[in-house]
Amino acid sequence: MRPMIHFELPRDIASCHALLQTQSETIASQNEKLEALATEMEKLRKLLSHFVNGHRSEKRILPAESQACLPFDNSEEFQAAQAEAEAQAEAIVQTYTVTRTVAKKKRNESLPSHLPRVERVVEGNETQKNCAAHGARKVIGYDATETLVYKRPELYVLVKKYPKYACPGNPACGVASPERPTALVEGDRYDTSVAAAVVEAKWFHHLPIYRHQDVFAGSGWTPSRSTLLNLVSQVQFVIAPFIAYMTRLVQQDVGVGIDDTGCRMLLPQTEPDVVPGDAKSRRLAEKVAEARAKGESSLLAKMWVYSGLYLARYNIFDFRVSRHRDGPDDFFRHSRCTVQGDCFSGNLSVVLRSDERLTFAACWGHARRKVVEATTYVKEGELLLGMIQALYDIETRAKELPWQERQALRQRESTVVLNAMKCWLDTRPLTEVLPKSDFAEALRYIRNHWQELNAYVRDGRIPIDNNSVEQLMKQVAMGRKAWLFVCGVAGGEQSAMMMTLVSSARRHDLDVGVYVKDVLDQLLAGCTDYDRLLPDVWKQSHPEAIREYRVEERRDKAERKQFQAARRRLAASQLR
Repeated sequence: MRPMIHFELPRDIASCHALLQTQSETIASQNEKLEALATEMEKLRKLLSHFVNGHRSEKRILPAESQACLPFDNSEEFQAAQAEAEAQAEAIVQTYTVTRTVAKKKRNESLPSHLPRVERVVEGNETQKNCAAHGARKVIGYDATETLVYKRPELYVLVKKYPKYACPGNPACGVASPERPTALVEGDRYDTSVAAAVVEAKWFHHLPIYRHQDVFAGSGWTPSRSTLLNLVSQVQFVIAPFIAYMTRLVQQDVGVGIDDTGCRMLLPQTEPDVVPGDAKSRRLAEKVAEARAKGESSLLAKMWVYSGLYLARYNIFDFRVSRHRDGPDDFFRHSRCTVQGDCFSGNLSVVLRSDERLTFAACWGHARRKVVEATTYVKEGELLLGMIQALYDIETRAKELPWQERQALRQRESTVVLNAMKCWLDTRPLTEVLPKSDFAEALRYIRNHWQELNAYVRDGRIPIDNNSVEQLMKQVAMGRKAWLFVCGVAGGEQSAMMMTLVSSARRHDLDVGVYVKDVLDQLLAGCTDYDRLLPDVWKQSHPEAIREYRVEERRDKAERKQFQAARRRLAASQLR
């Protein structure tokens, strides 16, 4: 039996107050520890769930019952928006259903008709060609089969002969000869098709340079790596003015999406020089000094992307040695536009320092992601996700509309959802959840950036999220997985320029190799009409270079999303 502990209580008031104060402080300390342990337990349970269940997409398609229970009022504005949405949903479902029920054409298994055909007659043996009773047999027809054959790319040497003209017996007249066109390299040793193949292979198919040797060797030519790198350097020199023009167009757009990702850079052998007044060289010197102090041979640099959202639909990549705001500051120095991205403090500070030239639009994809990551054990998050899903369903309907009609639709319907969400957020105190939990952090994120999250409603040219720009970072990540690092600032800037050209062509579903070669040919020929070289303009005169299967994939995906959203709206209306 545990012995009882006896202690003497104080006799005077002051000592009693002191004891109570001590006990109160002890209880408060214990409560803080319990709260910290509860928060830590939630994080550990979430981490365990991540390992057990694997990665979960941030997209949460909630059942119709969830949308039917959303906290919308029954105002006339809501009733009108609901009636319009349901009528449009019924039309979409009917159209999609009829289209799907129409008998599909039989799948065409024939090989493309534009491919050349090489005929080969298969001879029969003597028994098949001669009959034992009647002698030689006569051919009465053929059964033809078609077999697709792959042939490695062929290389050939084009020999150009420039005639030399002279006056016989009159050497004073000199020798005349046709003018040599401007070539990519001195002596016109390599055609632009070779350079375009290298650019496409590295920045579209993500093959490092040493693998290009194997590719070309299979066609009979084994170039040195320095030769291939020199070709890329010449391409960079030729396209630099065009890339600068494309960059200015994006800087003048009404909306620009931004994002960044890591990119490993090898340290230079010598200390970089600091140019007075140049923030870029100063930042490089600082980062190199930090890396050398840690005994490292490389530093984690950043590849930024600036994507035009409305007028200039091109992707501009910019290599920087850090995530400091120097890069965005330089890019938006003379811009007047809406900047969309995550609510990283560097992005926000660029807008705040712009003297109101720039406005910021937050990304609902980031807000949704924070809620999804926090709703493993917080059921209240399902209601919030239902309201966010309602916003996305409206965007699905608005995607193909002109921006003025999209803005009007948002102001009619999205504002109803946003007002209901704001009311729900205001009436739900953070004290009801653990203040340091992920769900509380998600609620604070939405509350703190509410104005920025509503910016897209005020301008139909701005998307609801920055997901399309974030997905561009996969292009950097795929290349980074293959070529691992860049050799210095010059190598990073070269990669950024090539990715700008290749990614902008991909954005418009172009055959990258064909586009790059034609751009090089026209620039070398002296073309300064950069407008006609822009991917969206160029594709209009080169329809054969459009990857139609990519266009069809995107269209089919958009139709499925519209159908699924419409079906959810109709199901929710039946449950109300």
